[in-house]
Amino acid sequence: MTETNDSSRPLSELYAEIRSDLDRVEGRLSEMIRSDNPLVDEINAYLFAAGGKRLRPALLTLCARMTGNGAGPDAAFWSAVIEIIHAASLVHDDIVDRTDTRRGRETVHSRWGANITVLLGDHLFIRAIHEALRTRRYEIIDVLSEATERMIEGELLECAVSGDPLLAEDRYLEILDKKTAALFGAACRIGGILGRADPDLVRRLEEFGRNLGLAFQITDDLLDFTGRPDTLGKPVLTDLREGRITLPVIYALRKIDGPDRTDFIARIAAREDDPSAVEAIRDAVFASGAITEAAAAAAACTAKAKSFLPDEVPTARTLAALADFVCGRNV
Repeated sequence: MTETNDSSRPLSELYAEIRSDLDRVEGRLSEMIRSDNPLVDEINAYLFAAGGKRLRPALLTLCARMTGNGAGPDAAFWSAVIEIIHAASLVHDDIVDRTDTRRGRETVHSRWGANITVLLGDHLFIRAIHEALRTRRYEIIDVLSEATERMIEGELLECAVSGDPLLAEDRYLEILDKKTAALFGAACRIGGILGRADPDLVRRLEEFGRNLGLAFQITDDLLDFTGRPDTLGKPVLTDLREGRITLPVIYALRKIDGPDRTDFIARIAAREDDPSAVEAIRDAVFASGAITEAAAAAAACTAKAKSFLPDEVPTARTLAALADFVCGRNV
C-alpha cells in the first residue's frame, strides 16, 4: 500500500464505519461472559466494564470487510472470542507482572487475590475455547489455538529472561512476536477467512496484523518511559521495576560503554532494592537517544505492516490509519 501517515485521527473516527459491528461484539461479549456462578459473574462484569480499545475486534471486522462481502454476525462472534482470550492473557499477565492498576482501576488480582485470579483467567480461556468448538469451524479454531499457544510461550520466555541486561534484540522481538503479535495476526487472518478472501490476501492480512502487533508492543514499551500514569491508566517505569528489558534499554546499552556501561548494568541488578536505580536507568536511556531509536523501530514495523495492504481499497485505508494510530499513541 502507498505509504501515508494518519496518526492524528481519533479512535472514535477510525471506528465510525464499523461502530454497529463493534456494538454487536459488545452484545456477544456480554452473553459469553455471563455465568451462573455469582463470583465468576461478578469478576467478569468488573473486568469487562473497564472497556479497552477493542483493537483486535476492529482488526478482525475490517479485514472481514476487505473483500466487500461484509462482516456479518460471524465476525462479531469471533471478535468476542478473541477479546475473551485477550482478557484472559491480561488477567494472568498482571499477576506475573505484579501490576496493581490497569485502565485506571484495580487489577483483578489486586481486588480478589492471585489464587482466584489465576482460576478466573483459566476459566476465560476455557470459555473462549468452548464457544469456538461449538461452531465446528476447525480452520479458525486452529488459527486461534496456535495463536494462544504462542502467546503463552512468549510469556514463559519473557519470564525466563527477566532481569537479563544483555537480552539480545532478536530475542526481545521473538518474545513480542509470540506474546502480542500472534493474536493480532490471528484476528486479521480470521477476518480474511470470514470475508472469503483468497489465500494470498489472507496471508497478507495476517502479516499486516503480526507487524502491527510488533509496533503496538514496542510503542507500549516506549510509553513505559514517556507516558503519563493518568493517560496510560497504570504507573510508568513498571517494566524497569519488574526487570523486563525492553527495546529502549537494549538500544541504550549499545550506546553506553566503559564504566558507564558497567554502572548501567549494575543499576538494573539493583533496581528492586534501590528505587533511585530505576530513575538513573531512565535518565541514561533518555540521554543515550534510545527513545528516538526505539520509536523509529516501531514506525518501521508500522510501515512494514501497511506494505501488506492492497491499494485503493477503502477498508485498507482505514486499517492503515489504525496502524498509524497504534504507533503514534502519545510517544
